[in-house]
Amino acid sequence: MHSSEEKGQNSRVHTQERRYDIDWLRVLATIILFLFHSARLFDYDPWHVKNGELSFGMTVFVAFVSIWIMPLFFVLSGESTCFSLKMRSGTQFVKERFKRLIVPFIFGLFVIAPPQIYLERLSTSEFAGSFFQFYLKYFEGVYGFGGNFPWWGLHLWYLLFLFIFSLTALPLFLHIKRPHDAVSFSRIRVFLSKPGVILMFGLLLASVLTITELLFQPDGLLGSWSGLVYFGGWNLFVYIIFFICGYVLASAQLMEAIRKYATSLLIIVAALSVPMLMSIVMLDVSSLVYPFGYVMFYFFTAFYSWFWILAMLGLGSLKLSFNHRWLRAASESVLPFYILHQTVIVIIGFFIVSLDQSIIAKYILVSGLSAAATIALMLFIRRVNLLRFLFGISSS
Repeated sequence: MHSSEEKGQNSRVHTQERRYDIDWLRVLATIILFLFHSARLFDYDPWHVKNGELSFGMTVFVAFVSIWIMPLFFVLSGESTCFSLKMRSGTQFVKERFKRLIVPFIFGLFVIAPPQIYLERLSTSEFAGSFFQFYLKYFEGVYGFGGNFPWWGLHLWYLLFLFIFSLTALPLFLHIKRPHDAVSFSRIRVFLSKPGVILMFGLLLASVLTITELLFQPDGLLGSWSGLVYFGGWNLFVYIIFFICGYVLASAQLMEAIRKYATSLLIIVAALSVPMLMSIVMLDVSSLVYPFGYVMFYFFTAFYSWFWILAMLGLGSLKLSFNHRWLRAASESVLPFYILHQTVIVIIGFFIVSLDQSIIAKYILVSGLSAAATIALMLFIRRVNLLRFLFGISSS
């Protein structure tokens, strides 16, 4: 039993360490991801439901956002993990991660994902019948390999792999957390705070990305396994590096250094955006010469993504380190919004794409109606304790 004084001290520590900028950035990243998925109806790449007329502008937007949006989520998750482990033991952390990630993943796999596959099969005339008739076929074969069952949960793959990464990296995180390592880690923190060192994290990311790309490309040694490691535009080996980097940034208390370089990072990102956008518009990645073309392209892409994330973290720390009466509700709603949004977009988009309207009009309709429907569902979910549990929200 803890005394009320001890509980009050724990509460004050939690309040003092609360990083409101992380909460704001997570909310903003979720909004951008929502706009990104709304655009997937109109870009050139295959998706569950597609408009008859496709858009080059939407394709560029989707390609640009995919470079940094999911890496940003994993960096923010790494930072949040650092603060979570300050208040929890390893066992408590695993239990909390299971309830917050695996429970909604399993629920989503059986309830949220099926409508997307069903509408995809309807739109391509691969199935004709009711949703309930289709649901019996949902478990036949693996989606993407001639079947219907997406074991990774479609867009819910982030929840599954974040849980796996959390378990995989937990021994490292607990080692960093141990008190007797405080002196040695403080030396590491001083080293990482030196000018330019944080930027060199990009070298690690670029190296991992390039090596794995060379291995898993069609011409690589493990090309036949590529379908199992690529999610959201990147491979899983790179995502776990982003996740660990996020933890190190928070545990080493490097935000002061990142804030100091925020303006410089923004200038670097702006300068690199020109060749990055040109490569998106003009470069066909499949035409790159193996392996040298891949090395140059993916090194540049990894560095660009890292600089972009650091710039957002720095600007977020400078401009978004404040609380607001709506922030707690918005931060709590991020997970159910994320779980729901893509299915809502696909359902509404299925009907909108058949309208005789311009692409921009359809995009506004899809994004506006989907946002309203998702928020309405989310507000209902927040009021029902069972649904709060299934969507990973802590009990009220």
